[in-house]
Amino acid sequence: MSATKAVRSHPNGAMVTVWVVPGAQRTEVVGFHGDAVRVRVAAPPERGRANKELIKFLSEQLGVALRLASGANSRRKRLLAPDVSVSRLAALVGDIVN
Repeated sequence: MSATKAVRSHPNGAMVTVWVVPGAQRTEVVGFHGDAVRVRVAAPPERGRANKELIKFLSEQLGVALRLASGANSRRKRLLAPDVSVSRLAALVGDIVN
């Protein structure tokens, strides 16, 4: 699977699709789930805790600011990287998945 399938263009930058598994033992990227990056998150899915940990973790791993664009109450989420090109975000995602 290629990181380019998980990254899409957005008028304000680029978006990455993520499949989240909350309540894990530790927070980590574990590969792909279809066309999404699969991330295990140690925080529980209560009061936005898993979302906050996911955004903080991926922002640190990728080195770019991310924000939740859709999927606040779903395992499938889309995170926006404002002012980042699709090719740059795909390369960064590829680095952390491989």
